[in-house]
Amino acid sequence: MENNNLKITICHLYPKLLNLYGDIGNIKALKFRAEKREIEVQLKEVNVGDDIPDADIYFIGGGQDRQQIDVSYELQKHKEFLLQKRDENKVFLAICGGYQLLADYFQPIEGEKLIGISLLSGYTIGGKKRFIGNVTAKTEYTKPETLVGFENHSGRTYLTGDTKPLSKIIVGNGNNGEDSTEGARYKNVFGTYLHGSFLPKNPHFTDYLIKLAIGNEIELSELDNTIEMDAHKSLINKPY
Repeated sequence: MENNNLKITICHLYPKLLNLYGDIGNIKALKFRAEKREIEVQLKEVNVGDDIPDADIYFIGGGQDRQQIDVSYELQKHKEFLLQKRDENKVFLAICGGYQLLADYFQPIEGEKLIGISLLSGYTIGGKKRFIGNVTAKTEYTKPETLVGFENHSGRTYLTGDTKPLSKIIVGNGNNGEDSTEGARYKNVFGTYLHGSFLPKNPHFTDYLIKLAIGNEIELSELDNTIEMDAHKSLINKPY
């Protein structure tokens, strides 16, 4: 694709607190695949106490309970702004703990309920057993349809309202181990429990997010995905 002066801004929310299991790799994958198309990328990092800027893509990762509590309080300060960005169809990708905080609430087994910011409709209840293992899931809107990753969470997430699953589980537990759903999506807000990092081994989903960010009417040029898809294929239906 020729350079048409395309630019995207990616905002990384609270990387000093929420960055488990290589979640920074998701930012790197977005930047790499955009720049390969000669799309200029501006990265903005937001930490506690910072204002949140306008951006095309917002990313938030996973973290431990203590960090999740700190971020939940911080997100409340910016709830109305982020709801506005959602309704402007900005792209959000949230992983694990970040995913839980973009929904309505997270009730741990012990401790206070963490109120989310309701960009997604749903809630999470703490469970006694952790879900830890490889995941293969299937979407209805990407080619290829498979998504792969690694889950490590004890929360059970249940979707409500107009929020739909990101994908359907083939291998693994996903949102709650009961309804075969993994992740969530509403408008251009996406949440998932898949770590590992998620985007580098799912280049087709990375491109899907970039395309949403720049506009569906713009075609992305093809890249050589041999290495990425070899990694992807090696994990499809890998035992849990």
